[in-house]
Amino acid sequence: MHTLHKVMSEYSVIIVTGGSSGIGKAFIEHAQKLNSNVVICNLSRRKPDIIFSQLNSCHVPVDLGDSAALSLASDKVLSHLAKVAATGKVLLINNSGFGGYGRSDEVERTHQLGMMDVNMRAVVDLTLRLLPLLKQRGGAVVNIASTAAFQPTAFLATYGATKAFLLHWSLALNEELRGTGVTALAVCPGPTATDFFKRAGLKQGAVSDRWGQTSDQVVITTLRALAAGRSQVVSGWGNWLVSAFAARLPKPWAARIGAAVLARFRLSRVTQASEGGK
Repeated sequence: MHTLHKVMSEYSVIIVTGGSSGIGKAFIEHAQKLNSNVVICNLSRRKPDIIFSQLNSCHVPVDLGDSAALSLASDKVLSHLAKVAATGKVLLINNSGFGGYGRSDEVERTHQLGMMDVNMRAVVDLTLRLLPLLKQRGGAVVNIASTAAFQPTAFLATYGATKAFLLHWSLALNEELRGTGVTALAVCPGPTATDFFKRAGLKQGAVSDRWGQTSDQVVITTLRALAAGRSQVVSGWGNWLVSAFAARLPKPWAARIGAAVLARFRLSRVTQASEGGK
């Protein structure tokens, strides 16, 4: 816990997307426990069902898939921080994201395009809007990718591709930021106990708990990786082993094996949900 307190004490501001549930909410809860002075700004459709204990922390309601709304939200965050936290390092956590399970012609086209907007475009857009602030004050960008980023994922084709983009973009961004006082970290969780599976169109319990982690475990892994100055981390040893194996296979082989594994979830598929968090 000493390491976690130390890393969180470095930041005066945390900006997180999708803090209303899952991993994003866990980040807020840990931040409040570890740094009583940090200002937290959450960007999501719904307000988290937790009380912001930090003075001047705020929730900015926004649909991250709407580029105009995201522009307004980022302006609100910058204006708010200029008034209440004008100095100190900034931690940006791009957590928001969702998936969609099924063959590509089974998952609604609008759902897949929205997935691309939230999982990729919104991350790049928000990061670039806030990067001048981070370079001025120092800090870090944390992007929540996935173990799906390491191989083609049939039945989660668009989702896996968005996370592959996010992983590679994060690693490239980190190299570009060397010497600026800002770092980028790609976090790759495996199955996590969040609302993700509901929005992806899978029944509760479709993925066995033995393969998953809690949101708290992912957050702790992330904070330790930040403290170590890493640019990439896979959360959980089991997930690391599977990802390392998949990454070393020829892509066609990885795609075939992944399809065989993911096809087993088809009996757990339900009607596509229209709402839900990461």
